[in-house]
Amino acid sequence: MAIGSQRPFPPELSQLQDEIAARARHYGLDFFETVFELVNYEQMNEIAAFGGFPARYPHWRFGMQYEQLAKGHSYGLHRIYEMVINNDPCYAYLLESNSLTDQKLVMAHVYAHCDFFKNNIYFAHTNRKMIDEMANHAARISRYIDKYGQEEVESFIDLCMSIEDLIDIHSPAIRRHEIRRDQPLGSDEEEAEGDEEPAKFKSKPYMDRFINPPELIQAEREKRRKKKIETKRKFPPEPERDIMLFLIEHAPLENWQRNVLSILRDEAYYFAPQAQTKIMNEGWATYWHSLLMTRHGLEPVEVLDYADHHSGTVASQPGRINPYKLGLELFRDIEHRWNTGRFGPEYEACDDRLARQNWDKQLGLGRQKILEVRRIHNDVTFIDEFLTPDFCREHKLFAYHYNEERKRYEIESREFEKIKERLLFNLTNFGRPMITVVDGNYENRSELYLKHEHIGVDLKLDHAEATLRCIYKIWTRPVHLETQYRDKGLILSFDGRQNERREKRKE
Repeated sequence: MAIGSQRPFPPELSQLQDEIAARARHYGLDFFETVFELVNYEQMNEIAAFGGFPARYPHWRFGMQYEQLAKGHSYGLHRIYEMVINNDPCYAYLLESNSLTDQKLVMAHVYAHCDFFKNNIYFAHTNRKMIDEMANHAARISRYIDKYGQEEVESFIDLCMSIEDLIDIHSPAIRRHEIRRDQPLGSDEEEAEGDEEPAKFKSKPYMDRFINPPELIQAEREKRRKKKIETKRKFPPEPERDIMLFLIEHAPLENWQRNVLSILRDEAYYFAPQAQTKIMNEGWATYWHSLLMTRHGLEPVEVLDYADHHSGTVASQPGRINPYKLGLELFRDIEHRWNTGRFGPEYEACDDRLARQNWDKQLGLGRQKILEVRRIHNDVTFIDEFLTPDFCREHKLFAYHYNEERKRYEIESREFEKIKERLLFNLTNFGRPMITVVDGNYENRSELYLKHEHIGVDLKLDHAEATLRCIYKIWTRPVHLETQYRDKGLILSFDGRQNERREKRKE
């Protein structure tokens, strides 16, 4: 399906779009040009299955997702009202069966998403022409399928998908590798010799032997030489979290395989900020559609329809966090606190409950503050910085756990620190394990040694072993993973024939 295949945009909706965009800009939102397309539910399900894009590379998982969405829609289990793409211009899709009230709400919601995409720092590195790039990816992989066969290419894509979470989500903002620069021939030896020569203290010639003892200088020279040799032998020099990049650079892949792995890595980095900012992004869009609709967008006869749709969006289910609800309420709380001055040392030091309830410095800084917050934070820093004990009490938040004996979830704690800890834990690295490449030449046999950064939760060993089997097929040599399981060190291995588990020896 191509973008140009949708129906003409109705003049009535076009007029509403102009009005809502003008209102949004009046309040300080800044967004890319936005193109709305009207689609039916089948087209919407297809776009949703493709991750919001009108075209993706051919793969069975997109068909599976489409079937799941289509059946959910047919059975009345869910309904997709809109889809929006981080692109310049920004493309958004409206469901043609929506009521006029819903279309207005969705447009307001979309403009807030566009503002977030454009201004949030975690989206700054993303490709703003990704809709074209996705089409290019689809064309390249289609050519590989024609040349090497669908089964061969799809099987390799399956392997790549098994490790698409193994990227370094912070690497776009932090340079992990020094840029290599070509050196003139013959310069390596001179540089190495210079690096091994230790610095000396300045002294008079007749005092040099006492201030710079030759035996100490020689010992330091030897120490530096050995360290340089060890550094050269270490591969990689430092642990690397971007395992996909490591495999692209060092695995014995054919050119087409390397290109496919690079394509999936590029797409993984494009989608990563959306996972990093799910609570903020949805909360921001819900905040603005609520404000624009209740102040400007509603006719009296539309109030009940709007209230029904909005309440469904922010409804919370027992035992689950609704990102729309949590993000919305946190943004409203921040705005209220900065309008009334409920922040800073003076307010924090106040222990009079009545005084805190009536605290109002009338600063009026709320709108300015939330615009700043949406620009510089992600979900982890958002929760860490702005979740407060007062907020948790007001919204009745609690931490829960699964009771193995009673076979049910139970409230574990209502303490603020525990609630915050659980939220941050689930949001860090999207709640997925953090794995690094420690050694690409383990025991000098070209084997791959990975390490799990254990932060309190054990790996699911069957999932980990399945992933090792996939990495083996890319690396083509045995793969090992060091982890901690039930408070003991454990090494999982796959040598091409069978998985092995062995206890890690204490060093």
